[in-house]
Amino acid sequence: QVQLVESGGGLVQPGGSLRLSCAASGRFFSVNAMAWYRQAPGKQRELVAIINSGGSTDYADSVKGRFTLSRDNAKNTVNLQMNSLKPEDTAVYYCNAQIRSSELSSSRTYWGQGTQVTVSS
Repeated sequence: QVQLVESGGGLVQPGGSLRLSCAASGRFFSVNAMAWYRQAPGKQRELVAIINSGGSTDYADSVKGRFTLSRDNAKNTVNLQMNSLKPEDTAVYYCNAQIRSSELSSSRTYWGQGTQVTVSS
């Protein structure tokens, strides 16, 4: 069974940094795009950053220049380095990945369980 296991959330002061990690585990053929989404209370889930299997990235305008997304294809992991954090970055962050279970199957979307990031003094 494929799972996305997240780690790294927590409480940080404004201006601080956090690093979120997500690892795909289980049996599968390949991991395509990986991404982080977030959902703040009372708001819709939004894309934070996405990276394809070739390493190309895209970011939400609100995090450009502050967040950096990277991946390790050998370990099937993706990391989100978050710097200069602001209170408005407070949300539950979810890892997302497009995973093919076999060579003959198409990609399916998987979600992690979510990790809380709170930016507050």
